[in-house]
Amino acid sequence: MICLTRLNHAPVMLNSDLIEHVEVTPDTVVTLTTGHTFMVLESADEILEKVIAFRRAIYERMCQCPTLRELERQRLESAPTGKTQP
Repeated sequence: MICLTRLNHAPVMLNSDLIEHVEVTPDTVVTLTTGHTFMVLESADEILEKVIAFRRAIYERMCQCPTLRELERQRLESAPTGKTQP
């Protein structure tokens, strides 16, 4: 979820996975896949930065998961080294 600000300065939390497109028509208009639209104070670039920061935080936490680290270690150990056997 990302937090944006409506034109009346009320905060709104949006699921960034539902953003279909962002238009800049003097105001920034966010259209969701559900058809709902929101006019917000943030620029399109600010929205993009918030989405990237949100997703980066998710992936960083996911990479810290012990189970995923163990699976990656196992994958690397079983990967061919590129050396030929005599």
